[in-house]
Amino acid sequence: FSPGLLVVAGSFAAFRLLNRGLERLVPPPPSARRNRWKWRNIWTSLAHSVLSGGGALAGLSPRRFYLHPEMSNDLVGTHPPGAHSLVAVSVGYFIEDFVDMLCNQKLHQSWELLFHHSVVIICFGIAVLLHQYVGFALVALLVEINSIFLHLRQILLMANLVHTPCYRLNSLVNLGTYVVFRMATLAWMSRWLFLNRHNVPPAAYAVGTAGMAIMTPMNIILFYRLLRSDFLK
Repeated sequence: FSPGLLVVAGSFAAFRLLNRGLERLVPPPPSARRNRWKWRNIWTSLAHSVLSGGGALAGLSPRRFYLHPEMSNDLVGTHPPGAHSLVAVSVGYFIEDFVDMLCNQKLHQSWELLFHHSVVIICFGIAVLLHQYVGFALVALLVEINSIFLHLRQILLMANLVHTPCYRLNSLVNLGTYVVFRMATLAWMSRWLFLNRHNVPPAAYAVGTAGMAIMTPMNIILFYRLLRSDFLK
């Protein structure tokens, strides 16, 4: 077996165990006890976002990745130490979250996230198996910095803390990080793919382009929903 697949399997098991133990570590408030699985699910997702978003931010060199987007080797064949393992850990998490939602939530309520996770698992899985485009996947994990505040928003909603300064502050930070770490990152990735279209094999280019074509509209729609819910009431 590929060492990357072992990391994926270990990550799946670790996040599954964390999910099972979170109700004792972080007991749900009365307002969330009717949906205990979702409470555990969000906290598990928060743990992944802190780990992967923080790891991506620590592993990326702005000068290396952002000032020279035309240089494909930095994102294709080489990557910072530990990046491959971090991407593999994320694949394990997304598989665990996919299974968790599939088992505990109705399909019409979760199909968007299941679709999102499927795209991420395929794209990241290629990077893990081929040891190629790991740097590109690491850039994609910057999105998880914003996910930290998206998950905190859900936790505050479930805890019935909407009308609090904490929720308002988180909403502002959430929106700011959404623009910087989610929308700007996806735009940069799309630009990188376009600039390096002649250096990337057709199959990998097709997968990357399809992923960007799916993720970008989904994130624009989510941004509008957040804006309307938290600021345009």
